[in-house]
Amino acid sequence: MTVRRTDIEGLLVVSWPVHEDGRGFFRQTYQRSELEEALGRPVAFRQGNHARSAPGVLRGFHAEPWDKLVQVVRGRAMAAIADIRPESPTFGQVRTFELGDGVERIRLFVAAGLANSYCTHGDDDVDYLYDVTEEWYPGADKRAVAWDDPDLAVAWPVARPQVSEADRANPTLRERFPDHPAFASATPRRRDRTGAGAHVVGHAGDEQESVR
Repeated sequence: MTVRRTDIEGLLVVSWPVHEDGRGFFRQTYQRSELEEALGRPVAFRQGNHARSAPGVLRGFHAEPWDKLVQVVRGRAMAAIADIRPESPTFGQVRTFELGDGVERIRLFVAAGLANSYCTHGDDDVDYLYDVTEEWYPGADKRAVAWDDPDLAVAWPVARPQVSEADRANPTLRERFPDHPAFASATPRRRDRTGAGAHVVGHAGDEQESVR
């Protein structure tokens, strides 16, 4: 199968063979019909985006109201997908994937409402490409969550990542959904609000790519 379902509804792994020779390689990255079969619904991508990041940059978590199909075409990044949909049976769970050079070349389909984040690592700049099913518009509900949320407890590959001011200010999942039953009996974990765990960079306005 070139499209693999995961235990989180709406999170798919897309993997096609890589054909290599002395010139380089060729690979097909997705077929819409296979995505639609796996999801049981139509998919129509309307905008393509490209983000380049230096090593050690962390972006997210962001849960925009549209589907995404993401990939790393140069460099290396760890992607973390968190289920922050309060009605979901896997609410609060995270799955991580290595993307890019040196590992199996895959794409991730991230359904609307799932929170996406990634951290670049290694020695090279990272080119992160993703297609989305809606055109960006001002005021879109990003429903962001803290990258260092202690309940999500992601083991990032960089000890002190470079994080935007906007992402550093994101609330934790517990702060966003304080009355969720998942937190009713759980002991709150403390989040370091001192900024010691991140190198903070400025945020230039409300531009669509600046917080991806």
